[in-house]
Amino acid sequence: MAQTVAGVVPFTSIDFPGCLATVIFFQGCPLRCPFCHNPNLQPIKADTGQSWDEIMAFLRTRKKLLDGVVLSGGEPLMQPDIADILNQIKTLGFKTAVHTSGVYPKKLKSVLPLLDWVGLDIKAPWDKYDVLSGRKNVAEQVKETLKILTQSNVAFECRTTCDPNYLIPDDILKIAEDLKKAGVKTYALQKYHTFPEDKNPPSVMAIESFFTDDLLNSVKTNYPTLIIR
Repeated sequence: MAQTVAGVVPFTSIDFPGCLATVIFFQGCPLRCPFCHNPNLQPIKADTGQSWDEIMAFLRTRKKLLDGVVLSGGEPLMQPDIADILNQIKTLGFKTAVHTSGVYPKKLKSVLPLLDWVGLDIKAPWDKYDVLSGRKNVAEQVKETLKILTQSNVAFECRTTCDPNYLIPDDILKIAEDLKKAGVKTYALQKYHTFPEDKNPPSVMAIESFFTDDLLNSVKTNYPTLIIR
């Protein structure tokens, strides 16, 4: 089994809609987003001190106390044994969710029957993806993931973290319009949160002033149940 578990949040009510859940973070991410909140999770190899057996032992103590398990990261779909991981979690009776950057559409499609919910990060408008993902030519992979999700019966949301150092309101309007055309029903805007290792944190004023009434009202024309978190 995977030996790249980076950490666990024992309880959350916001990471898996409608479920009380635990979040398992996996080491490794192929992207190098300049606004990444977890840069320590980017390397695929790290001495995290946690094994999958320990995680399973923990999950057994949460049976009937929690509804679901969220796999996050990093990028959980980097795990070569992600299907086995999901099957083991399902065997314990938990619902399952994945937070993904969408860069592994084929891997997502292969495990979609094992998932109850997907959170898909949309980093930027398509024409800015190379810069704001830190990798070239990933926008097409994300578009393919989006197509797979919109054609499936699995519940999902798209969400964008609004770092005012890299995005402007017009970027959000463009993303919202493109996602609507693709068939997305649920869109979430996430406030940027600074962290201790942040080398270029935006000001609190810039973070708060990003969400103007004009922006929110414009996005709500396409998403009446727009989520702000």
